[in-house]
Amino acid sequence: MRRILVVDDEAVVRRSVCRIFGGDEFTVETSASGAAALERLQQRPFDLVITDLKMPGMDGIEVLKAIRVLQPDTPVVLITGYATVDTAVEAMKAGAVEYIAKPFTPAALLEKAREILGNTPPRTKGGEPVRNRLDDLVGASDPMQRVYQRILRVAPTDSTVLITGESGTGKELVARAIHRNSPRAGRPFVAVDCTALVETLLESELFGHVKGSFTGATHSKAGLFQVADGGTLFLDEVANISPAIQAKLLRVVQERMILPVGGEQPVPVDIRLVAATNRNLKAMVEAGTFREDLFFRLNIIPIELPPLRERAGDIAVLANHFLSKYADETGRSVRGFSPDAIERLESHGFPGNVRELENAVERAVVLCEQDWIRAKDLELDDGKGGGRVAATPRTPRTMEELKELKKEVKRQAVLPLEKAFVLDALRRNGWNITRAARETGMLRQNFQALVRKLDIRPPRGGGHQEVQAP
Repeated sequence: MRRILVVDDEAVVRRSVCRIFGGDEFTVETSASGAAALERLQQRPFDLVITDLKMPGMDGIEVLKAIRVLQPDTPVVLITGYATVDTAVEAMKAGAVEYIAKPFTPAALLEKAREILGNTPPRTKGGEPVRNRLDDLVGASDPMQRVYQRILRVAPTDSTVLITGESGTGKELVARAIHRNSPRAGRPFVAVDCTALVETLLESELFGHVKGSFTGATHSKAGLFQVADGGTLFLDEVANISPAIQAKLLRVVQERMILPVGGEQPVPVDIRLVAATNRNLKAMVEAGTFREDLFFRLNIIPIELPPLRERAGDIAVLANHFLSKYADETGRSVRGFSPDAIERLESHGFPGNVRELENAVERAVVLCEQDWIRAKDLELDDGKGGGRVAATPRTPRTMEELKELKKEVKRQAVLPLEKAFVLDALRRNGWNITRAARETGMLRQNFQALVRKLDIRPPRGGGHQEVQAP
């Protein structure tokens, strides 16, 4: 049975189209807005989308462009009561397979759908997604569409990718999307947080070690390069690795061979390498803190993620996506956002980017007292300035002062985000590090190191003793 999604802000039109496609031939779902339609498209594939052109918020052309990214093989029909030659040309250029003017007859629409679907392979019985899936990546803005296009172009290759962007922009989600759309999709995806481990531990984690190579090495252990063999290794915050590890990583990238700590025989590895950082590696190369040859080896295919403040129109879509996610997880019957809540979201600077937005929506879903999230439920705080960009504490007078100030500002901005991330994970998992690490996709030892770094301890009289384990 073919699945059709009907998108129109008028209920009478949605009901009419449902009646036209009633019966055993089709399954019809409806959405009253473009944002709601994208939510459905994120959850399941459709064989045909029929969308109105003129709608409040996201119009039909914007919906069409988003579908071209999310489900490139899904045909889209645009319908409108404002038919002009210009809009018809625009629709066809954007990828619509048909453009139908209102009023239309039921027979004409049904015949056109059958004609289109007759040339479209049906879904499998299990409803498997189409070939190119971007899964958890949400947003239809122009900057994000450029990111999607780069992902889908690079995914089929084995080229090394360097993902850059501010904290909270979704660098690991992009790395996972590259892996899922690659020929290595059935093999392991291994993520390593290069910030959370000291140099000696990171070397052992990455390259493995042989028995007796250092105190406590009671048995040989395979490194994460070997664990990821055949798949993808994701090095998050690669800018934080030491010069010694940079040198060893360069050899691995060049030779695709690793040498375990204490070992004498190189071990071949077959991995796709994806790295990410929120720092400016070019500036680090110029400052002599990052190897230039390694930078060029990592920066084969650069993907830069835009901060949320530069993704006009995506905030409401993301907010609705997270609302649906956490309403399902918590069992809360939250219907949506009030107009003042949307206004509050769209006026907030979001220095923590998508991660901050997700946390705000999750908090609001849990704490709101009504079935609509209001502005006060979001508990967003812009600080004294209330603007999009925080004020600089002081004006530096020399380049050295500027460099030091930038480091301090970044440290002050990142630490609260890291602490909130760890605390939220621990609270959700009863202060159990093993469960919290598994839920967040981190290795347990990496999560434990982050807990120590932030000096996080369970509340008095409660929590899990594991948090204080060495």
